Order: sequence, then C-alpha cells, then structure tokens
Amino acid sequence: MRRILDFLYDAAGYLAAFFVFAIFVAMIAQTVLRELSLPTGGTDDLVSWLCAGAFFLALAHSFRHGDFVRVTLLIERLGSGARRGLEVVALAIAAVFTGYLAWWAVRYVYESWQYKEMSQGVIIVPIWIPQLSFSVGALLLFIAVIDELVAVLRGAKPSYVVAQEERHARGDFTEDY
Repeated sequence: MRRILDFLYDAAGYLAAFFVFAIFVAMIAQTVLRELSLPTGGTDDLVSWLCAGAFFLALAHSFRHGDFVRVTLLIERLGSGARRGLEVVALAIAAVFTGYLAWWAVRYVYESWQYKEMSQGVIIVPIWIPQLSFSVGALLLFIAVIDELVAVLRGAKPSYVVAQEERHARGDFTEDY
C-alpha cells in the first residue's frame, strides 16, 4: 500500500510540474504569436486551467515532502510525547477539513458533469474536464493527511518532519521561514 500511495503522490506532483511547464510553453507561444500578429485565442483559458491543475495536483506531494508552510514555534519546544499528541490533533483537524474539501470538490465536479456544463470562454469544453484536477488534488490531499495521521498514531514520525530533518542534515535551510 505504501508504494501505491507514494506513487500516487509523486505522479500527481510530476503532473503538476508538467502543468507548470505547459504554462510556460503557452505563455511563450502566446508572446511569439502576438509579435507575429497572429491570433492567440484560448490561451488565457488554457493557462487558467493549467494553473488550477498545477496547484491542486501538487498539494499532496507538497504536504508529504514538508513543503507546506507550518507554524512550528510551539510544537518544536514540546517533548516527544506532547509533540506526538499535538501532531495527532493537528492531523485530525486537517483530516476533517480536507475531507470536507474533497467531498465538495467531487460533488462540484460531478454536478458539472451531470448538468453538462460547458466552459465559458474561447475554448468550449465540458467544464468538468478541467475541474477534475480540483477534485483529484483535493482527494489526494485528504488521503495524504489520513496517511500521515495513521502513521503518527502508529508511532512513526510524520513524513514532512522526516523530510525537513533530512534537508537540515544536508545543510539545506531554504524551506525554513
């Protein structure tokens, strides 16, 4: 199960990175086309969908690798038992909120599909297609939070803490705020 989950998180992260690269390509293409006085219709639609996809698909991967902004002033000063307890509480709260987000994201996309909503812009497609990244990203984040909660309940360190410790061991403090 661990391999499957890690594969899902990494695959979503790679897809998000591809979307960021696709944004770059679309923006450069739009610039070149404008300089050549050629039409650039639909580029804004495409870029907005890619931005949303890049954001939501990167959530689970970023969470697991410790790239979320976390306020650790209190938790770092606690002993291991109290820290573990606070991690469990924080992850439980996060699970409730991400579960709520995932539920409504899936429902929102489902309703777009059910009512056959179309995008409004130059590129006309069923809107549920670009919205899929929203629901998939929200679901993956929920799964990642539950995954971490189960790991902490079993006594393991959260993966985001391990990732931060590994960066610090290499002398990399760039992710610290």
